[in-house]
Formats: sequence, structure tokens, C-alpha cells
Amino acid sequence: MARRLRTSIGPGIFITAAFIGPGTVTTCTIAGADFGYVLLWTLLFAVIATYILQEMCGRIGLIGGMGLGEALNRELPGRVIRIIGIIMVVCAIGIGNAAYQTGNILGAALGLSSLTRINVIHLYLIDVGLWPIIIGVISFFLLWFGTYKSLEKVFAGFVAIMSLCFIITAVMIKPDFIGLIKGMFLPRLTENNLYIALGLVGTTIPPYNFFLYASIIKEKWSGKKDLGAARLDMFTAVLIGGIISMAIVVTASAAFFGKNIIIEGAGDMANQLEPLLGTWAKAAIAIGLFGAGMSSAMTAPLAAGYAISGTLRWKSSLKDTRFRIIWCTVLFTGVFFSSIGLKPVPAIIFAQVANGIILPVVAVFLLYIMNNKRLLGEHVNSLRANIIGGIIILITIVLGARGIMQLF
Repeated sequence: MARRLRTSIGPGIFITAAFIGPGTVTTCTIAGADFGYVLLWTLLFAVIATYILQEMCGRIGLIGGMGLGEALNRELPGRVIRIIGIIMVVCAIGIGNAAYQTGNILGAALGLSSLTRINVIHLYLIDVGLWPIIIGVISFFLLWFGTYKSLEKVFAGFVAIMSLCFIITAVMIKPDFIGLIKGMFLPRLTENNLYIALGLVGTTIPPYNFFLYASIIKEKWSGKKDLGAARLDMFTAVLIGGIISMAIVVTASAAFFGKNIIIEGAGDMANQLEPLLGTWAKAAIAIGLFGAGMSSAMTAPLAAGYAISGTLRWKSSLKDTRFRIIWCTVLFTGVFFSSIGLKPVPAIIFAQVANGIILPVVAVFLLYIMNNKRLLGEHVNSLRANIIGGIIILITIVLGARGIMQLF
């Protein structure tokens, strides 16, 4: 069983590396500090939903033999609807990922600056962030010269680092296990914690991961004979990601809930944990934050490359010129804005609107494709899968409406 587990781990690690980013770390930190264990059930739901939706994407890749973007281009009914769908994907995934890439790189830079106490370099009349440039250069070389197998090992390493840092810290903080169990299995939702609850779900199931997984699954497996291995891979990867997220909530809750300590993000948690657990705790959180930022800084450009290339019917290959142009654009947009200390506010606002619209749209389209017998044959969704998928879509519609209402 252990040998089967090792050989099955693969593309799912990309998904874990993608959704455990600085945004997830920050949201989980605030959730624990402000509301204790109350919202752990939200993460449990998000993890289950992620597995269900990503398993569907895996069937599109293995059985349908195409990525989600390519399926969208081929299977959407009507020329007008197809064009609208293509434009939405290119805008929301491409421009959206370019905007959020700034946060990914800043998260990794924050972890390094906490460890080294070095932040900027002086260049003529301006201060330029040192770590964003270094992170960008490292990411560029890994993506440019990397293969699927080498990237799989890199992301597995980052996930291992995050697991060790966040889980060990959660255990050492000595959480209340009875409260933890209640938080996971007794849902409680109020007007005060609704915003964070929806944020926890949204940060765990970003729409670009659907495109990423449906494309990269073909790099390791092919055909229905590998469905079992792919499902084990996704189950393991999502479970690890869920445990990491919950560990962050638990740590923040045990350390800060009810103590009137203002925590605005993981950087604050690293500083506040030092007097409680010692210098190693601050270092562990900083290293974990670096791993989260670095992994997301690489997966976000990849996801944009696969989504846009597939949707435009271009070749989705790590060595393809157009594919490289897409991920380079996303990567260096994030490097530029993070290194000069600016945030691309208009782009981020646009990304919020676009992703708020595209998340439920992509989920609906995914369910539509999963009932296409011509494409998937006997592997179409069962009635139970459609019902569960429909419930998840209702949640994504709420998330989309929340994103748009938050903007206005």
C-alpha cells in the first residue's frame, strides 16, 4: 500500500501547492485568531468539494483526452456562447493570475525577510525589493528548464516544507482537541464570520486549478486504467492541503483567539508566536510562508498557461513558445509590482469581478461536460455526483455574488 501511494502521488501535488498560497495562509490565520475553531467545518467542506470537482477534471483529462480549456472551446454550444466563454477564461485566468501573482511573490518575500531581516536594496532614488527579484529569477529558471517530473519533485518539496512547518507548530501549541472536533463537525455561521467562511472556501477551490489539473494529469497517466491511481493521488494531495490549512487555523486559534491580539496575517503570527514557543516557531512560520508563496508563484503562471493555451487551441506544452510567453507575462508582472512595492489595484479589482463571475460559470460548465456521453462514455457523472456537484455549484454562485457585492 505504501509503495502504491508513493508511485501514485503526482499531479495532485500541483493542486496542493497552488491553493496553499499566501492568501490561504493569511485567511486561515485570521479565521483562527478572530473566530477560534468555529470555521474548521468550512475547510472540511472546501476540501471535500475540491476533491469532487478535481476528480471530474481528472476524468476530462484521462477519458476525454483534453484539458478543460480545450473542452470548453470544443463543447460549448453555439458560436456566441463559445466566444464569450473564451473571453471570460482569458480575462479571468490570465489577467486575474497576473494580478494575484503579486501577492504570491510578496508572501514568499515576507517569509524570507522575516528570516534574514533584509528587505530592500537601494537603487538610485528608489528602494527595490530584493526578494521578489530573486524569487522571480528562481521561478523563471525552474519553469523554463523544468520538465513535468522535475516540477513534480519541486512542488512535492514545497508541500513537505509547509506540512512540517505548519503541522508541527500546531501540535506544539497544544490545541483544544474537543473544540477542534466540534469546529469541524458542528457548523456555525453568523453575519460576523460569513465573510471569512466564504473566503476559506474560495481560497481552497480557485477556478484556475480546474484547468491546471485537467491538463497536467495527462503528463503522468493516460486512459481509464489509471483512474484509480489518479483518484488516490488527488485524495492524498487534497487531504494534505486540508490538514495544512486546518493546522494554520488551529495554531492561530490556540495562540490568539480571545486574547485581544490583532493579527492581520501570517507575518504577524510569526512575530507573535516567538515569545510563546521560541525563536524556532517564528522561523517555522516564516519558512512555511515562504514555501506557500514560492509554490503559488510557480503554479499560478502554469495554470494561466494551460488555461489560455487550451482555450485558444494552442499547444499546451512546457516548451511551447506561446505557452512560455503566457506564464512569463504572469510571472514578471507579479515580480515587477511586488519589487517596487506597488499593488496593481485596477487589475486586482478586475480580477475580483472576473473570478467572481467565472467561478460558478466554470463549475456549471464542468458539470455540463461531465454528462457528455460522446466525450466520456461510461465515465459520465452518476446521479449522485450530479446532485453533489449541483450543491457545490450553489456555493460557488454565492461566492461569485459575494465577490461582486464586495467590490461595490
